[in-house]
Order: sequence, then C-alpha cells, then structure tokens
Amino acid sequence: MTETQTISAERNDILSLLAERRHFLRFTAQGLTDEQANTRSTVSELTVGGLIKHVTEVEKGWQDFAVGRPHATADIDFDNPTPEQIAAFQDTFRLAEGETLEGVLAEHERVAAATDELVRTLDLDVAYELPEAPWQPPGVFWTVRRVFLHIAGETAHHSGHADIIRETIDGQKSMG
Repeated sequence: MTETQTISAERNDILSLLAERRHFLRFTAQGLTDEQANTRSTVSELTVGGLIKHVTEVEKGWQDFAVGRPHATADIDFDNPTPEQIAAFQDTFRLAEGETLEGVLAEHERVAAATDELVRTLDLDVAYELPEAPWQPPGVFWTVRRVFLHIAGETAHHSGHADIIRETIDGQKSMG
C-alpha cells in the first residue's frame, strides 16, 4: 500500500481497535524490570511478560489462519494432547530462560505490524473453517474480519489479567 492510498473506514476502525487494545496490554509492562515482568503476583501462574508473549503467539496463529494456512491448533487431538503439545502451550504463558521483557515487547510489536498489514490488504469477507476444538461445534467458519476482531478481544481479555497482575506488583493501574 502506498502512502497516497486510503483505507476504508471499516479497516481503519479495526486498526484503531487493535491499536487501542495493544496499548493497554503494553502499558501494563511500562517501567517493569525483567524480574517484575516474570513475577507471579497472584495465586495464578500468569505474569505480565508471559501474557504479552501468549497474546503474541496467539496472534501469530491467527495470522496463519487469516491467510489460509492451518491454525496452530489444527493438529492437536484435544482429547489426548501429547506432553510436548501441553508443554508448548504452557510455555506461551511464561518467559523462558534468556527471554527478556524488551524482547517480548519487540516481538509483539513486530507481530502487530504484520497483522496490521493483513488488515490493510486481505479480503475481510473470505471465510475459513475453524479447526476442531472442544470449545466450538464442528463446521464453524470465520471471516478474516472476525479473526481480527477476535485478536482484539483476546488482547483485551489478557490485558485485564495483566492489569490485575501489575497492580498487585506495584500498585500501577492502566486506567483510573
């Protein structure tokens, strides 16, 4: 897309929604050290850094789906997941040895930019069948538009978790 091209109001709305949700998620990490970003401050195993990493990984999976590649969960037998599949999923929620908050935020920014480019360029009305999963009936199709709205919802959902964790660490709130 050239700088002289304009995008539709709908695409602009989706981009604005994604930017707003991402801002609130990233704001929860502002000023944290790596140690704080990896701190379990509640009885949950969730951390601010781990949540940002998870949202990033989920967004990558939806990028694949939006362009017609199999979703990351397409090969998982949810009735009998392998230990490797369970570990890989759990690892999306925590910073691994050597991972830093700065690195996770940079990857989130890179993935967000790639999603934004897809919002600008993909046909929003194209639909693909969702992979089988216990949380949805078989034969469900989502449009690319729905995928982008889902990414915004997923980001907002985990932003709320991150906000609680951050407030427990040092009292900082993303709003109010």
